[in-house]
Amino acid sequence: MNISPEVIDYIGYLGSFLSCVTFMPQVYLSWKSKSVGDLSFLMILIVITSTIVWLVYGYFVNSGPVLMANAVVLSLSLMLLYFKLTFKKK
Repeated sequence: MNISPEVIDYIGYLGSFLSCVTFMPQVYLSWKSKSVGDLSFLMILIVITSTIVWLVYGYFVNSGPVLMANAVVLSLSLMLLYFKLTFKKK
């Protein structure tokens, strides 16, 4: 199959967008409810670590979709970490 590099990039950006969207409802709900008691601290740390590794990889292979998705997911994960550390348990 012969797919152009542009189409491959579009597929990558679509996947990146969808990966980013998966975190947005949780961040919004956590912010709105000021409650993150059900979120695992360890899970948040693992997501942050994995996105940093993916960012390094994306930088070295010069992949825009990988960099974009992981920069957004890292930002959202850091927000969840901040919420986890600052919101009082209900």
